[in-house]
Amino acid sequence: MLKAPHSMLIASLLLETGLLGTPLCNRRPDPGPAAAQAQEAPPDAGTSATGSEATIPWPKQDLTPLATLEGPAVLAAHAALQEALKRFPKESAGQCAFSAQALEVVIGQEAGWYFARVNRRVDRCPGFGPGVTGLETDWFELYAISPDGDITRYPYQP
Repeated sequence: MLKAPHSMLIASLLLETGLLGTPLCNRRPDPGPAAAQAQEAPPDAGTSATGSEATIPWPKQDLTPLATLEGPAVLAAHAALQEALKRFPKESAGQCAFSAQALEVVIGQEAGWYFARVNRRVDRCPGFGPGVTGLETDWFELYAISPDGDITRYPYQP
């Protein structure tokens, strides 16, 4: 009998190669021609009556995932991101280099604990912004999130 990690790997490979169909939760119903025309642009689906606001580009096919995480992992990543943002200087608030746009979170789990590494990615900000040096592009914070949701920063001084 296969253990869960092996069966997940096999299922992932079957899905990627097309031997296993799209999971039902990711499938869109195939509407008939009349229903498809009605679904094209419902009046309240992100279109503006005035036309001055941007139209939401709803996916026409299956949603292309960036990642699939279980709810507790998402909450742990969010908690770590919020903690990292608190450590930035208050006078830098509103600058790209000191915002969530310049951060990414790598999340892992071990022994029931989540571990989140928050990497600084100022390269995502045009011109990096004032007060940012090239040495700060390798900055990160490491957090442990307990099964109860308590968060602790790794004990080091950068």
